[in-house]
Amino acid sequence: MPRPSANDITQDMLPKISHGRGVYLWDVDGRQYIDGSGGPAVFSIGHGDRRVNEAVAKQMERVAYGYRYLFSSDPLEEMSEIIRQATGLADMVYTTSGSEAVESAVKIALQYHFDRGDPGRVNFIGRRRSWHGNTLMATALSGFQDRQRAFAAALPMVGRVSAANAYRLPSGVSREGLVAHLAAELEAEIVRLGPETVAGFIFEPVVGAAGGALPAPEGYGRAVAEVCRRHGVLVICDEVMCGSGRTGVWRASEADGITADIITVAKSLSGGYLPLGAAVYTREIAEVMAAGHGGPLTGHTYTGHTACLAAGVAVQKIVAEEGLLARIRDKAPRWQADLRARLAHLPAVGDVRGRGYFIGVEVVADPGTKAPFAAALGVNGRIRAEGLRRGLICYPSGGHVDGAAGDTVILAPPFNATDGELDEIAEKLVAVLETVISGL
Repeated sequence: MPRPSANDITQDMLPKISHGRGVYLWDVDGRQYIDGSGGPAVFSIGHGDRRVNEAVAKQMERVAYGYRYLFSSDPLEEMSEIIRQATGLADMVYTTSGSEAVESAVKIALQYHFDRGDPGRVNFIGRRRSWHGNTLMATALSGFQDRQRAFAAALPMVGRVSAANAYRLPSGVSREGLVAHLAAELEAEIVRLGPETVAGFIFEPVVGAAGGALPAPEGYGRAVAEVCRRHGVLVICDEVMCGSGRTGVWRASEADGITADIITVAKSLSGGYLPLGAAVYTREIAEVMAAGHGGPLTGHTYTGHTACLAAGVAVQKIVAEEGLLARIRDKAPRWQADLRARLAHLPAVGDVRGRGYFIGVEVVADPGTKAPFAAALGVNGRIRAEGLRRGLICYPSGGHVDGAAGDTVILAPPFNATDGELDEIAEKLVAVLETVISGL
């Protein structure tokens, strides 16, 4: 029996994947798709790279999995050193998903405060229109109403502050005053909860699914970090989607001028070849937990899975050896400018934003007022379906304006996409949006 679409609005049936090479995928009927979003911003070096496949196969021949709490391994030690060098942080807990990485970050923050003699710090603050994962606490931290609704009664309490959205400013706030407004709002929420009760503040340097590749405005990271430091609150940067090089620097928050106390990474870390994530933390946190309990109390059966780490090491070596982050920094500004120029004839394209190879396009009903299309029109679902019909994989999402309305589409190509492939992604997206918008 055919499976229904993941998006009920489209009424399409999902194609069955056959194989992939580079930036392209094929279904079992022979249709070719260009992967313009890396799935959900996962595939950092494309599909079917033989070097990664061979590294995994060689590791599987030796041993697929050595339980992390019985053995170390070469891939674990290599990946740990790669992450330390890339982030400047001291230690990490490995996971097999971004959601687990966020859950681990929460537990690390709680244990840190407990082990330093401050066990009353149990509250967390997150932003509206954010997404941190599918586990219960990660869902609670998120500000994504349509993904929370079914679980709302069971979600732990989380403090909440506004999204950092320079395209949609809070009422009465100017662009120039936005950062100060948001920093003051965060401080007010810390005070409301009681500074002695707040463990951490979590935010995405570039918001993914919940905001459509929405970067924090200039100065935001430094301003909120200063507020947190003043009150003893840990800064947690969720870089599951925007990190591991996606924006042209390995640690996405580097562009915000801060080093967080804890960062979470996944997705591009192993490029989709095998599941891998991590919660990475400072030396101070590591030393406090070592003195208190001998180390972090969080971990999973597949923490530090050997074959997954082998895949991640292979991916990261390719990224480094081929200079792919420098490539992103060189090509991304021109690609974003070119995409903006290609879409300029469509008034419904309200905003094109992002960093590096993490670009968001926001579609609006009225460019003057920035009013979104009605949620009932299902614009983001139409974009997804039209993209598949035209052989483009992109990542549309909805609800970022009021929890229901608001349509964005994310592009996140492989770091090693050629100029011709970037052009093809842009051309197909233009055709998709022309078709969808004219059909409304």
